[in-house]
Amino acid sequence: MKRNPITPALLGVLLVALQFALLAGLALQAATGLAAGRLPIDAAIAAAAAVSLGVWALSANRPGNFNIRPLPREGGHLVQHGPYRWIRHPMYSALLLAGVAAARLSGDGTAWVIVAALAVVLAIKAAVEERALIARHPAYQDYRRRTHRFVPGVY
Repeated sequence: MKRNPITPALLGVLLVALQFALLAGLALQAATGLAAGRLPIDAAIAAAAAVSLGVWALSANRPGNFNIRPLPREGGHLVQHGPYRWIRHPMYSALLLAGVAAARLSGDGTAWVIVAALAVVLAIKAAVEERALIARHPAYQDYRRRTHRFVPGVY
């Protein structure tokens, strides 16, 4: 039997590295747009929504309970309140909103390609994380049936 060399831990590290590389690319794109004097109102709204959702998620799921890698922390508990009441990955949703804001600021089609790549990376990261959460928290399966992954009522 052939052994798979990519463990969940290694996959998690790779996904986090990709996530941060894509976010850095979006930050550069946004900075270029801001330097050029662009600030569309929808970009400001998306940025404010990203910050608000991120702060709300952090207030519900305190640092120390979650892991930047898609593996549950030892002794962590399942959070189902705050934005987690409606979506399972509000921090990822906040990052995607920030990506949309950056793409609108940039005015460059390349930024939208980066946002799409970020969405794929976060979807894979969420799937990896959810497999681990199902194994760790028996209640996660029911929670997963009641909530959406990134967008309430949609996905």
